[in-house]
Amino acid sequence: MGVEIKVEGLSKSFGRQVIWENVSLTLPKGEISVLLGPSGTGKSVFLKHLVGLLRPDRGHVWIEGKDVPNVSERELYEVRKMFGVLFQDGALFGSMTIFDNVAFPLREHTKKNESDIKRIVMEKLELTGLTGAEEKLPGEISGGMRKRAGLARALVLDPEILLFDEPDSGLDPVRTAYLNQLIVDLNAQIEATMLIVTHDINTARTVPDNIGLLYRRHLAMFGPREMLLSSQEPVVRQFLNARRQGPIGMAEEKDAAELAAEKEEGEELPPLPPIPPQIAPSNGEKRRTQREAGQWLQENNVEPPPGSFSGEGSYANSAGFAPPASTGGGGQQESRDGGSVRLVNRPVDETSNDAGDDAYPAETDGEPTQRLRRAPAKKTTAKRAAKRVSRASSDSDDS
Repeated sequence: MGVEIKVEGLSKSFGRQVIWENVSLTLPKGEISVLLGPSGTGKSVFLKHLVGLLRPDRGHVWIEGKDVPNVSERELYEVRKMFGVLFQDGALFGSMTIFDNVAFPLREHTKKNESDIKRIVMEKLELTGLTGAEEKLPGEISGGMRKRAGLARALVLDPEILLFDEPDSGLDPVRTAYLNQLIVDLNAQIEATMLIVTHDINTARTVPDNIGLLYRRHLAMFGPREMLLSSQEPVVRQFLNARRQGPIGMAEEKDAAELAAEKEEGEELPPLPPIPPQIAPSNGEKRRTQREAGQWLQENNVEPPPGSFSGEGSYANSAGFAPPASTGGGGQQESRDGGSVRLVNRPVDETSNDAGDDAYPAETDGEPTQRLRRAPAKKTTAKRAAKRVSRASSDSDDS
């Protein structure tokens, strides 16, 4: 069972460089939270403060009634036993086998005998899909397997808090999807409090119960997933849409001249994408801390981004794509209704040979639809017909 982490007024600087100031948030116990932010905003530094590897200039980190920055070394040692940490590169010992890497915390922090250690290690290796790789060295396995080995090691002490420092870095989208599912399944099983630092927008939109965004040395927002995914704050909209237009620049923030130029050129942020469904555990059962779809929006009377809900409250357009297949009719179009696909008749311009865009927004009975690519129509347009008549008349005069 996880524990609550309460951060109050945390501030940190290295010399004259201020990392962040007055950061306050509460990580609810047993829930999955994600921390987003442009590169260089101190997300990994924040994780190190939670574990007590760094001390803040000001502020508090409360865990089980203990203020981590101000406890004794002995108390800090006990607090750290509550944590499991997955580092960016796995942080495995290169000279140890995967088995010994995973067993290391048990041998270091407990008095368990080798038979118990073997049972626990093999259980965690099976949980992370590494059965059969226990005798290999870290250099003999893929990056994705090293990530999972690091996760298995983080789990051997049955932690109440799990921290993930960019778990998707260096992974392809498929392995990232598997890792995201594993994180959700782990939370369903052990109900640990989890915090994920990531740049992957899909992970942030589909995995957590809560999302936070660090920006300009402050915590811009933190709260339930649907609060962030429906926010109209410019920095949130820009980050979630991954666009250049907005307050975030190459050097974290744009100056007034850049923002004025964007406004003069009429460059506006696009609307927020539809809220996708949250990943559910593999067994299909709802996690104890998982909210109902749309619950926060309804409780706070907030309108979701267009396309988020359809029918009886189910998500629509969750993947943002329409199936590529067409049933052949140039005047038909696919739309989604609660995950199902239906065909909507559209009027076809008989005098046009333009296939149109791959997909553009349209409205049918108030619901967003999507036009499919179709082959150019092999029809004689009015303009071509006029040219043929003119050419035929010219040929007749010459003869």
